[in-house]
Amino acid sequence: MEQLVKLNKRPRCGGRKFTYALRYKGEDGKRKCETLGHTNQQKAERQCAQKEKELRMGYVASGSMRLRDFTKNSLARTGDQIRESTRCENKSAMKDFIGTIGNIDFRSVTLAHGELYLQTCLDRGNSKATIAKKLRHIKRLFKLAVNRKQLDENPLQHIAMPRASKKKINIYTDAQCQRIQKAAQEYTLEWNPEKSAKWDLLITVALATAMRCAELLNCTWADIDFNAQTIEVRPKKNTKDTWEWLVKDADQRTLPLTEEIVQMFVDHQSRQPEGYPYVFVPISRYDYIQNVLRPKGKWTLSDSRLKVVNNFKRSFDKILRKAGVKTGTFHDIRRTAISMWFANGMSEYDVMTLAGHSNFATTHQFYLAVADDLIHRARVATARGLCQKLVRFGTRPVFDHQ
Repeated sequence: MEQLVKLNKRPRCGGRKFTYALRYKGEDGKRKCETLGHTNQQKAERQCAQKEKELRMGYVASGSMRLRDFTKNSLARTGDQIRESTRCENKSAMKDFIGTIGNIDFRSVTLAHGELYLQTCLDRGNSKATIAKKLRHIKRLFKLAVNRKQLDENPLQHIAMPRASKKKINIYTDAQCQRIQKAAQEYTLEWNPEKSAKWDLLITVALATAMRCAELLNCTWADIDFNAQTIEVRPKKNTKDTWEWLVKDADQRTLPLTEEIVQMFVDHQSRQPEGYPYVFVPISRYDYIQNVLRPKGKWTLSDSRLKVVNNFKRSFDKILRKAGVKTGTFHDIRRTAISMWFANGMSEYDVMTLAGHSNFATTHQFYLAVADDLIHRARVATARGLCQKLVRFGTRPVFDHQ
């Protein structure tokens, strides 16, 4: 933190204002100077005395920092308490914020700056969900400044966050799942373990366990218990053979496998060469990460989440087209599995535990998507009401919902 080291208490008459030099050193070791004062000499002297008292008692706040330096300072203090991906999102959001309001003193930021940024994002076509996410990251940095006594209050505390309409949870129907699995099998017929992931097994395991894409791609053979028929989702450390990877929401969990899936793993392992710990990472990709990217320091924590397998989305899109499914993502397989658990009578708590959700609200969205029969109830009520009206007017109803 920047600290005040000297206060020049001799007043100087600078036009109409009596000013005082406030000299201090910043974290970078450079000397800085601010001025304070008042148009009334006596009040200026009292102000100076108060500052001296605060200095002696350690009450003086940190000095000026531009938003760019403030962001660096905040993230440096936070250190490894947050994920690398979160740190990158914080930097990106604040960079965008600075691009709108300028690289001003972080203590000068007001609610008006936040509202200007929000409107600018809307004007350039950013979705409300994206804007809300950026504002949350920016607000978080200012909240930390309040906690660290750098600010008295969060300037964006009362900003009205844009409300995005809830998106419908996209899940694959039973027929689509069958076609996707069949297409994945055909796609894997000419499977080359050197260059391609084993897509038929990958999709089958995703449907059975609701594991996220990054969880599957960072799965090692040590995570599979063939005797207990389980697969474990757990973080990885930087070792000679594995790279660092963290589970989302720091949730480690164990998931059940069926006997058929365990046999698929056995067959897959029998065809994989020794010395390759990852289940779904192609051989050539693993070698490139190990022998080229990691030695050069070009493999980050974010890469372990986003770049494990090359052309992942492109390959999955090909499978969808082959299956005749027009829209969808790999993550929709996870959504389908979660919805399937609810449809087969599992409780919300059990689903939340198996899915690795950090809060109940996320799980509840899937529960509502499966359990809410509002549309059906409305249709029945409408049909009955129309039946009564048609009978009253002497018209024979053509439908009857009992």
